[in-house]
Amino acid sequence: MALRLSTAPAEKTAVEDYLSRVRSIAPVIAASSDRIESDRRLPPELLDALHGAGMFRLLLPKPFGGGEVDPGCFHQVISEVAQYDASTAWCLGQGNGCAMTAAYLDPEVADEIWGRDPRGVLAWGPGKAQIVEQGDTYRVNGSWAFASGMRHATWLGAHSIEHDAEGNQLKDENGKPIWRTALFPSDVPDKKDIWNVIGLRGTASDGYEVKDLVVDRRYTLHRDDPQSRRHDTPLYQFPATALYSIGFSGTAIGIARSMLESFKELAGEKTPRRLPGVLRDNGIVQMEVGIAEARLTAARAYILSEIEDIWSAVLATGQLTVPQRMRIRLMTTFGIHEAKAVGDAVYDLAGATAIFASSVFERRFRDLHTVTQQVQGRKMNIQSVGSFLLGNAPDMAVI
Repeated sequence: MALRLSTAPAEKTAVEDYLSRVRSIAPVIAASSDRIESDRRLPPELLDALHGAGMFRLLLPKPFGGGEVDPGCFHQVISEVAQYDASTAWCLGQGNGCAMTAAYLDPEVADEIWGRDPRGVLAWGPGKAQIVEQGDTYRVNGSWAFASGMRHATWLGAHSIEHDAEGNQLKDENGKPIWRTALFPSDVPDKKDIWNVIGLRGTASDGYEVKDLVVDRRYTLHRDDPQSRRHDTPLYQFPATALYSIGFSGTAIGIARSMLESFKELAGEKTPRRLPGVLRDNGIVQMEVGIAEARLTAARAYILSEIEDIWSAVLATGQLTVPQRMRIRLMTTFGIHEAKAVGDAVYDLAGATAIFASSVFERRFRDLHTVTQQVQGRKMNIQSVGSFLLGNAPDMAVI
């Protein structure tokens, strides 16, 4: 009997599906680049494209219209976006990390924020604040900053130290302050335009402030508290900080990849002063490009291999362990700094071409160095993991 092969097209994997979505809107992302830099915002037409492609819903629970993709898919999608624009990738990393909050909220509230609003985006940042219990409500006072994407967010969050009705600070069993997060529409707080920085300018990571804001208890939560989790699927065994690091390392890898590919093109065209031929014929350039390619490919492979192994374990056990969280912190911080090393090498090789604002290198260089200055890129993260690997108690603040 003759063997009949199916002619039906194979179903796309989640990674293939979302990467194809990114590539379909890539022209819009690339065309928005200059405006993102000058306006320090993501422009409306780009936001339309991102929402249309479901880019802000990668980590949102499925019941509220989310993709609920696995961490490896998330890393690859953010990295792909970063090759076209770093600020866009960063905003998506932030917005998706915040969207994980839906797994901990009253379902009706989560549906209000995301389910019934196809353009729902939550943003927040660190700050100094307090939240005081008042029956079924909380009174919030404080100010926050570094709220990436807050200018296009529909809701904002306020992380605050919790106090009881008598004003006493609440503490956990280890004597540490308890933090509660309150959510409110983005038009509520006073906003502060503070994001005048050298890189990732388009994230508009500005500040905001509220005074005596009363928030219904249902719109508050304890972040990443297993006892509060309502949507208990494997993805939400990961704390949001772990997915932030996975997304932001993808941003760094994507920026470095775009720089390296752009240099390969330049190397075939540019003949530097006092050199006999184009850059690609220079032995030192050839060596440096080979090393850069190896470093970047290895960093990406390391991250994806670790994610795959950890994700498989979580699927099997239903939990994410402290050692696994340490592995995530190590591979993401390491990946960010390997990307920076590649970016620095490319910037040096490009010579004077790289210093002009009109070049493809100058802004990416600034963006990449800004990534490393954020908490996810701190080199001390690697030291903390090393301490744990040597048998010391884990620094839970790092993971």
